Amino acid sequence: MNAKLPSKLDAKNVIAIIDSREQTPLNLEPLTTVTSTLPTGDYSIRGLEHVVAIERKSLADLVGCVGSDRERFEREVQRLLAYPVRILVVESSWDAIESHEPINPQWRGKVSKEAVLGSLMGWQAKGISIHMAGDHERAGKHVARLLYHVANRRYRELRALTGGESCNATITQENTVLGNVANSVTGVRR
Repeated sequence: MNAKLPSKLDAKNVIAIIDSREQTPLNLEPLTTVTSTLPTGDYSIRGLEHVVAIERKSLADLVGCVGSDRERFEREVQRLLAYPVRILVVESSWDAIESHEPINPQWRGKVSKEAVLGSLMGWQAKGISIHMAGDHERAGKHVARLLYHVANRRYRELRALTGGESCNATITQENTVLGNVANSVTGVRR
């Protein structure tokens, strides 16, 4: 007989993946974190790597993506569009971008605020959710919450599919995503 799955997914049982190329990793507490190479984005969830991709940008990085690194970032945007959950988290605010003054050291080159705003709106129109977090610390809190909500939605799907029963012995390769969520909660490792 299979054991019952807990009624609620505990955040510490969600395993967040931080891309190994991420230069300034966010604090994702209370989630558990591991470092690994992701095909796209800076953050995802173990077992849901093909479902969620979150890209983080500081204001300086964002300005570079609008200016000199535009071509490279447009390829990243195209890859992000393949994910059901795709989010660009910016460590700034709309107000900070709109009130840009040329002497701001975070603005590289001669990128205008109109170009940055237009690019953000264009990416949003393509289907990328834009989340303005304000700063690095707040971005960590928001990314942790976003990842938890995605994992919790999948966990609720698992509970609904199994009637709340743990399905460790019957998980197939096609259900690896739900299995990883179930295994992280029940402590079973493959």
